[in-house]
Amino acid sequence: MIAIPEGEEELRDDRIQKSWRVQLKPFLLAAYPVTAGLYEAVSLRQPHPPFAADCNRPVVNTSWLEAVSFCNAFSQQTGLNPCYTIKDDDETVTCDWKADGYRLPTEAEWQYACKAGSSGYRYGELDKIAWYQDNSGGRLQETGAKQPNAWGLYDMLGNVWEWCWDVYDEQVYGSYRIFRGGSWAEEARGCGATCRRRSHPTFRIDDLGFRLARSVR
Repeated sequence: MIAIPEGEEELRDDRIQKSWRVQLKPFLLAAYPVTAGLYEAVSLRQPHPPFAADCNRPVVNTSWLEAVSFCNAFSQQTGLNPCYTIKDDDETVTCDWKADGYRLPTEAEWQYACKAGSSGYRYGELDKIAWYQDNSGGRLQETGAKQPNAWGLYDMLGNVWEWCWDVYDEQVYGSYRIFRGGSWAEEARGCGATCRRRSHPTFRIDDLGFRLARSVR
């Protein structure tokens, strides 16, 4: 986990031409997305599609609900306090932000950490920092093969989209959650720090994974 300093980040929704600023407390963010090997070791079930247990590729085909369940399971296995309470309907999830366990980053945390002090759409030259449509060979790649950002975070852009905690627009899209970062299948324009996508929390696809965060007491 990488220690991310406190700061401020501006988010925007181009769909409704709105922007807002978010104050951020220090937090921890994993240097890499969750891998298929870690996912299988913690959840005791094979990811989709099945990989070798030591596979260093990001886990994909994982829904938002599966991601938060993984966070709770990993927290319990490592002696930390789970962040999430999941109600009986499996779609009503609340977060205890004071808990020390693993969780998904908020989209403000994700964007702030992705930029790592930079001000542009990307923190470096795309071919050097990300796997995307033009250089991935049409497939998922191992984590950590491209250059990290200034804070030591790998694959923040490209390889897999990453689920965030936030609801996109509850009045319009209901429970849809946000994911960020672009993927191995994405065009160059979709791999940027401020690019936002959303889908239902049960949605799964072969270029969508997640990364772990933790609150700092």
